[in-house]
Amino acid sequence: MKSIVCVKRVPDTEARLRIAGDEKSVEAAGVKFVLNPYDEFAVEAALKHKEAAGSGEVTAISVGGAESAETLRTALAMGADNAVLLKTAGRAEGLAVARVLAEEIKGREYDLLLFGMKAIDDDLQAVGPMTAELLGIPAASAVTEFSVADGRVTAHREIEGGHEVVELRMPCALTMTKGAYEPRYASLKGIMAAKKKPLEEKAATAGDAGVETRKLSYPSERQAGRIVGQGADAVPALLKLLREEAKVL
Repeated sequence: MKSIVCVKRVPDTEARLRIAGDEKSVEAAGVKFVLNPYDEFAVEAALKHKEAAGSGEVTAISVGGAESAETLRTALAMGADNAVLLKTAGRAEGLAVARVLAEEIKGREYDLLLFGMKAIDDDLQAVGPMTAELLGIPAASAVTEFSVADGRVTAHREIEGGHEVVELRMPCALTMTKGAYEPRYASLKGIMAAKKKPLEEKAATAGDAGVETRKLSYPSERQAGRIVGQGADAVPALLKLLREEAKVL
């Protein structure tokens, strides 16, 4: 079982973000960056299926600057066998990232191509399907669990109001969400071993961006709440405000 897992470096979910002076990016100084949480599900899925098969290889790939090597080391510490950093200048948008990934992956042998369902910084949810389209392989998104048998993948997907089961021929691409694959913690042994595992760095060109960030701004401040009374006696006043001011009744 050979799996490729595409991962991304993102700000920690607990980080307090500030808009940089150019009003187009986030100030990176003092911000902790981590392996995208949805990508952790993908790494764990690849490791679980390699262990179930009894042999195989898990390769982690990331597109970004030199700092993304730290993110790949996290995947290696979890158990990935090797990693590739496709170094680009600046921040590449989704389609450009998909093109870089597809160019690297098309020359590789693999059974599964795994992604997180989305990155928490841009919420795009499209890099996985776009990469699959460029490679000409089938894809399923928002997968919570899957099984492999006889060269085919049976994937369980989250859909609004229900659950869907789809079957794909291999090789195929899956974007993973929370479900059966709870990410493991990197052990001290895994962290030490990650320092010796292969991490190849290659120069890559993302090409022209199809999407441009023009400006970032903070959300408008919320108005202070109002207390109209307490208990049942406050109901008439609340209804009057909802009807005359909020106009929701």
